[in-house]
Amino acid sequence: MKAGDNRILLLGAGGLLGTELACHLSQTSSAQLLLVDKDVQTMKKRLANKGIDLNRVESIELDVTNEQEVKHFFAQQDYLNGVVNCSYPRNQTYGQHFFDVGLSSFNDNHNLHLGSAFLIMQQAAALFKRQQRPMSVVNIASIYGVTAPDFDIYQGTAMTMPVEYASIKAAILHLSKYVVSYVKDSDFRVNCVSPGGLEDGQPESFLQAYRANTLGTGMLQAADITGAIEFLLSDQARYINGQNIIVDDGFSL
Repeated sequence: MKAGDNRILLLGAGGLLGTELACHLSQTSSAQLLLVDKDVQTMKKRLANKGIDLNRVESIELDVTNEQEVKHFFAQQDYLNGVVNCSYPRNQTYGQHFFDVGLSSFNDNHNLHLGSAFLIMQQAAALFKRQQRPMSVVNIASIYGVTAPDFDIYQGTAMTMPVEYASIKAAILHLSKYVVSYVKDSDFRVNCVSPGGLEDGQPESFLQAYRANTLGTGMLQAADITGAIEFLLSDQARYINGQNIIVDDGFSL
């Protein structure tokens, strides 16, 4: 990433992937980092535990599901070179098994997650039109937005692959293509990274079953995803647009 006056916005910086990415970029990039989360105090604690000097980054409280807040935030920005959306908004009934999901909950989760992804891409595109300087947007999709889940690996656990997650991530992949096609400017890029499963305290039986479907590594660490995101933000990916990088150790093969 080039030195200078680059500014990178990281949404969902208090989450599993967002915290790791913030740490990585703080070490590898000279860009000014704008780190955003709905719960900014928890985000700061997690970032501090990762060794990030909070005086060198800008910590911002923002609800990505609030249209007025998001529009106001982007209207205040003079420019951004990069936008990474690691946010993961969902309601309290998210994650139920397929036959237990109510329509209102299904719709609500799409409104929260897919709706906020749309809003962020829309406002990033509007800012690009105003600033007239290159911008790279990176969305976090999933292998389950590309391929059907393997439900066998969840047997013997209380876990499932939420139906909302699969449909939302698939939609984000296509919405990213829509946005770059609409803006139609080589200086405005929107790409996706689709991680495989990230290890986060899952039962050992699940970890073993998952590993059997990979090339040997199994569940990934959040740090395994940061390189692909950094690449898409960089000038090395200047003419990569509307694409999806899958990082899953062969799980989706």
